[in-house]
Amino acid sequence: MKVAGIETFVVGNPPPRHGGRYFIFVKLVTDTGVTGVGEIYTATYSPHLVAQMAVEVAERHVIGREPWRIEAMTREVYGRGYSLRPDLTTGGIVSGLEMAMWDICGKEAGKPVHELLGGRVHERLRCYTYLYPPSDVDVYADHPVYSDPDAAAEAAVRAVEQGFTGVKFDPAGRYTVYDGRQPALEAIDRSEKMVRAVREAVGTRADILFGTHGQFTASGAIRLARRLEPYDPLWFEEPVPPDSPDEMAKVARATSIPISAGERLTSKYEFHRLLSTGAASIIQMNLGRCGGLLEAKKIAGMCEVFHAQLAPHLYCGPVVGAANIQLAACSPNFLILESIQRWDGFHARILKKPIRFEDGFVIPSDEPGLGVELDEDVARAHPYTGAQLGLEMGETPAVLQ
Repeated sequence: MKVAGIETFVVGNPPPRHGGRYFIFVKLVTDTGVTGVGEIYTATYSPHLVAQMAVEVAERHVIGREPWRIEAMTREVYGRGYSLRPDLTTGGIVSGLEMAMWDICGKEAGKPVHELLGGRVHERLRCYTYLYPPSDVDVYADHPVYSDPDAAAEAAVRAVEQGFTGVKFDPAGRYTVYDGRQPALEAIDRSEKMVRAVREAVGTRADILFGTHGQFTASGAIRLARRLEPYDPLWFEEPVPPDSPDEMAKVARATSIPISAGERLTSKYEFHRLLSTGAASIIQMNLGRCGGLLEAKKIAGMCEVFHAQLAPHLYCGPVVGAANIQLAACSPNFLILESIQRWDGFHARILKKPIRFEDGFVIPSDEPGLGVELDEDVARAHPYTGAQLGLEMGETPAVLQ
């Protein structure tokens, strides 16, 4: 059996656009008719250009080859063009293709991917969600849930009532291409008020996860962390930009709040720097960017050596979500899974059968492969026609925030 072809889908995510403006899916087909689906998570170039890149990479390194030659494909693409170093877009393309190859291998073996990666050790997977506005409000619009303590507390209570035992929000203000910076006193005050309001509203029923998008210098992050410590957050996420684990390690040493990071990293080499410097103890790899399932399993094993835990990142579509679930199910050091609310809405519509969510937990699928099938009719009915990237940073310094 050999891979015979590839098809890509750049799907516009309709309002309220939970999980981003668009999703990039790839489908591989073998000469025996077996299909596998994957997803690319990258926002550095136009999604249509990324889809074309995926086709070029597949034609050179995947098509005409056996789908289980995953290690060879990964090494060839990682080293193409005399590179052999991390690159976010290449990592995303490898991840999507690799994911689809694992889907094929699982279907051919009649096993879910987690059984091929060591076997399930978790029967259900704890989830957390972002605090979103009401479902009729676009997540990219201004809304009090992002800045008003009472609105955030109300959203947190709604999430807890849905079964979630973890809620995440990032009230520190906008992030820019000029970060890190010192937080303004107003941003520190707003952040503390929002964390306090959520803690008072949910008590010990849910962990608080504080995000920052790498906005601060190490000293600025330490100032903010000291104001948050009394409310015992589960983590302080990516407090400084991802380019210097040594600086992030200064924050980790100065606060009692665990540091989480990893959504903007790719390959085991970048994650090794994060771990070896002591920069983070909760690792947030995104399987649509870090190199795929096998690379993520290697990273997970490395995390075990450093007694670090896994919290797979998800701000994209449900195929990456399905891959995250496969990894989490077979990883002893799994902590918590990022969920796009209850895996409902468009994340359910784009699949033939939605991911199983019960009272704040995901139940891993026993179906062969990734356990999900893309509804191609829905995908084709929602092409992405916008010009914006999946995530965009401010292009002027945040002087007053």
